[in-house]
Amino acid sequence: MMAISLLFPTPLWQARLDDPGLLAALAHSARSLAVDDAAGRRWCRAHHYRGYTSYASLNDLPARDPAFASLARWLVKQASLFAMAAHLDLAGRKPRLDSLWVNVLRPGGGHSGHIHPHSIMSGTLYVEVPDGAGAIRFEDPRLPLFMHAPPRTADAPEAQRTFVHVTPAPGTLLLWESWLRHEVLPNAARSERISISFNFS
Repeated sequence: MMAISLLFPTPLWQARLDDPGLLAALAHSARSLAVDDAAGRRWCRAHHYRGYTSYASLNDLPARDPAFASLARWLVKQASLFAMAAHLDLAGRKPRLDSLWVNVLRPGGGHSGHIHPHSIMSGTLYVEVPDGAGAIRFEDPRLPLFMHAPPRTADAPEAQRTFVHVTPAPGTLLLWESWLRHEVLPNAARSERISISFNFS
């Protein structure tokens, strides 16, 4: 008898925020922040960020804006469902939304490969995604151990690829464990892409 088992899967939670009114309110708020947040704009200039992010300037968006407060409640529910589906033992506690920030990515902008230290789950909600806005790319966490491993065939199933690309649409939520390395591929669209990223502890 012969058999193959697939060990150590990497969970990626995908859901959809099906509320056009909330998405529109979040887009409006994101654009307003990009104009009003001088500290955030300074940080973006200093770090050559192509667009605007509130990552380093504002840490209280759910307290500032009812749209972000509604989003935060929905995200906590999604994170709790993901934790159960991924069999994460949180000792009976709910995941706590630790940080939440806005990204307004201009054409040509991207974000190199990274992880989210000091968090257990991280993710992104896509608010506005023009055609060609680029995918998010997830990396096999075993990649540093591959050494002389041959590349995967072009027809390899998603679970066995070295990199997996997810092309989001407006309302797409992606949620993953924070140790999973990922990168935002360059925005090849002619307009801005708006997303909201977050961490849970």
